[in-house]
Formats: sequence, structure tokens, C-alpha cells
Amino acid sequence: MKQPSLHHMMERLIGAPSVSSVSPEWDQSNARVIDHLAEWCESAGFKVEHLPIEGYPGKFNLVASIGSGPDGLVLSGHTDTVPYDDSRWQTDPFKLVERDDRWYGLGTCDMKGFFAVVLDALQDIDLGKLKHPLILIATADEESSMCGAKALVETHQKLGRHAVIGEPTGLKPIRLHKGIAMEAIRLHGRSGHSSDPALGVNALDGMHLVLSELLTWRSELQQRYRNPLFAVDVPTVNLGHIHGGDNPNRICAQCELHFDIRPLPGMDLDTLRDEIDRRMGETLAQTGLRYERIALFEGIPAMDTAADSPIVRAAEALTGYSAGAVAFGTEGPYFNQMGLETVIMGPGSIEQAHQPDEFLALDQLLPAKRVIGELVRRFCID
Repeated sequence: MKQPSLHHMMERLIGAPSVSSVSPEWDQSNARVIDHLAEWCESAGFKVEHLPIEGYPGKFNLVASIGSGPDGLVLSGHTDTVPYDDSRWQTDPFKLVERDDRWYGLGTCDMKGFFAVVLDALQDIDLGKLKHPLILIATADEESSMCGAKALVETHQKLGRHAVIGEPTGLKPIRLHKGIAMEAIRLHGRSGHSSDPALGVNALDGMHLVLSELLTWRSELQQRYRNPLFAVDVPTVNLGHIHGGDNPNRICAQCELHFDIRPLPGMDLDTLRDEIDRRMGETLAQTGLRYERIALFEGIPAMDTAADSPIVRAAEALTGYSAGAVAFGTEGPYFNQMGLETVIMGPGSIEQAHQPDEFLALDQLLPAKRVIGELVRRFCID
């Protein structure tokens, strides 16, 4: 059965809304995208598994495999997109539009387009000659909960040895990225009339101490950890949101701060959280305030794939770029946890991701198909 054209596959994928979000009013199922991919993979001879994700109704992973034997190559991507503001789009986000040598649409570069490019590239390869397995993986909710990648880890599937996750990197291989955690610190005091500070316990005063201690800790982290492979070569702590109190003449009873942490490879998120709790406990010990830290989401670990791993060396040889490092998070560390050696590399630019009028430049298509084809030949045939 002949596969549909690259344009047709892109059109169908972009036309299947699959927003994931922590806000229920935005969150959608990815079932239609999974169904399209399953249909095309089956017609190409793959064995296809639909994997519902426990605890996430309407969310699915797809694992499509062909060939057998040891090692093998995984080509993976996420099926979801971020929310959108259609008033800021010049065209319908769910309609593929060609203009100025670009394909516009929500998910064109981040990252439904990768699936269409992969499936189109495979039409030029005799999959009957595979000596090692080729596995295509499509995950749910990378943009929100990471439930798809985490579910794969929990099943302990042996999925191969080498993996490429097709996030938009301009076809430049990435082997390291920072992790990310988002935390809240909530201080509980006691309200009272502002004419007498002894009538209450001021949470805003306490938050001043918290802010000072966090900035000191940030400075210490940046002295302890450094990696020159990153453009920002130190871990970062960003103070992003604060709110407290309700009136100028009332002692503030509660104050809350939100911040993010982006650790370098080798830094453990839970260890960092323990450090925060210990330092804040000492800082606030005599204030009468109750301290609470809430992880706003579980966090994404940093990723570090060895520079001498075969998939990294192959990606470098095929693209002409040395494998680099980025600050944004991916599903890569979860794939590494499953025993895969993982590189992040795909068509499109991260600068277009999460933006109105997201696009994939057409001059990325042929180079991407060439690189994907050569990786399949190198790891599954030759």
C-alpha cells in the first residue's frame, strides 16, 4: 500500500488538535494524531501498539516496530502542542498553509512535522533488509505532564539501544540539556492591625528573608557548578512570581513565591529541593512563620549522553556539527533511563516553537530526510 505524500501527512497531523496543558480548559486528547500515525505505520509494515496512559484519560503513546534482533534505532517525538492564541495567528493554526517557502501550522516544527518527515524518508528504504529493529515512538503530553515518556519508563520496555528525538534543533545534534523544576514557597503568618506589629506575624517580612537566602544560594550554586558547553554555563534560579497580603493596613498573613531552577547535568533535583528546605528551615526558625514548599510539577532531569556514544558520533558525522547543549528540557533523560543512548535532533528551529505563526522552513525537509535515512541504514541495515 502506497504511503500518502509528505504534504498530506503534514496536513492531517496539523489538522488534528492535540493541545496538552495543566489547565483543564485547554487540555485535549491526542487520539486522532495517534490514529493517523498508526494507520500509516501499519501500511508500511510496522507492528503497532496503542498504549493508553493510566490516569490520563484520552492520552496515548504509540510504539511501532519493524525488524528484530539486538540494538536497533528509536525515532521518537511527542504528539501534543502547546495552547495557542488564534487572534495572534495570521492563519488557522490547524490548517497547513504554505507561504514564503514555509509550512505554517501549530505543530509544524514542534513537533508533529518530524513524524511526517520520518515516514516519508522511510519510503526510500527497503525495510525488508533490516538487520536490527527500527522503532517509531509517539508520546503524549511532553508539553505539560511528561506522562507519555514517564509511562514508557514505567513499562521497562527494551526499545533499542540508540534514539533520536526529533525536537526542532535545525538538524544540529544535542547531547546535553539542563533540567528544570518549578517550585513554590508559601509562608503562613498571622494577620493583625498594622498599628502594632506584635499583633501578628508578617509573612511578607519573612519572604524578604527567603528571597535573600535564595539569592545567596543561587550565587553559591553558580560558584560550585559550571559547564562551558552551555551558552549559560551555570545553573539558574529565576524568581518569577510573588503575591501576598490583601491590604496596606493589615499585617500580611500569607505570602507565596514561585521560581524555577535549571540545573546542569550532574545536579539532582531532589537534592536541590532538600537544600532549599534545610536552608529555609534555618533562616525562618525564629520568625514564628510556617514554611511550606510545593513542587509545581515533578520536574525534568538534566540530560547527558556520552560524547563518544555511537548515535552522537553518527549524528555529528552526518550533519557536520559537533553535538551541543541547550537550556530547554526534552524527553531525552527518560529515554536514557531506559538504557537508550539519546540525541536530540530534528528539523525546524526552537525559535519558532511556542510562537504564533509557527512554521517549518521547506529547505529543512530534504536534509532531514537524508539524515534520517542514513541513520536507519547505519543502525538497522549496515
